[in-house]
Amino acid sequence: MSDDQIRRQLLRHCLATLAYRGGKAIRDTPPGFAKFRAAPGSRSAGEILAHVGDLFDWAAALVEGRHFWEDSAARSWPAECERFFAALARFDAALAGKEVLDATAERLFQGPIADAFTHIGQIAMLRRLAGAPVRGENYFKAEIVAGRVGPDQAPPVKEFG
Repeated sequence: MSDDQIRRQLLRHCLATLAYRGGKAIRDTPPGFAKFRAAPGSRSAGEILAHVGDLFDWAAALVEGRHFWEDSAARSWPAECERFFAALARFDAALAGKEVLDATAERLFQGPIADAFTHIGQIAMLRRLAGAPVRGENYFKAEIVAGRVGPDQAPPVKEFG
């Protein structure tokens, strides 16, 4: 396996990890959660999830050599959840392909991917503040597989409490 293939595979595993953790954070939220904010003037959960979708639209553009950014208005929670997984799938497909990427794996990780992990953590924190915490888990034991970036994820192996 070439260095480029190894890097792409690691990025694909990162996306699968994001899909797994993100799926836990966005699934089974309480009614009205999309509008929940930690404080006045902060982003709502729905606005944060819309931003994550924007990050992966940007990531897909970067690998094609386009420097594109657009701030999207938050849609309904179900629409944003669908967009989250669809955006991950598009980006994963680009990484799985044979085309030369117009951005390095390192830059893709440090930009859109790392930022998305931060925002999924924010959504998880908002869940706790809203009284609907995400169950903790030993993620080292989770069944996360590169390419599995949709809403259908393996069940948790070892959750806490």
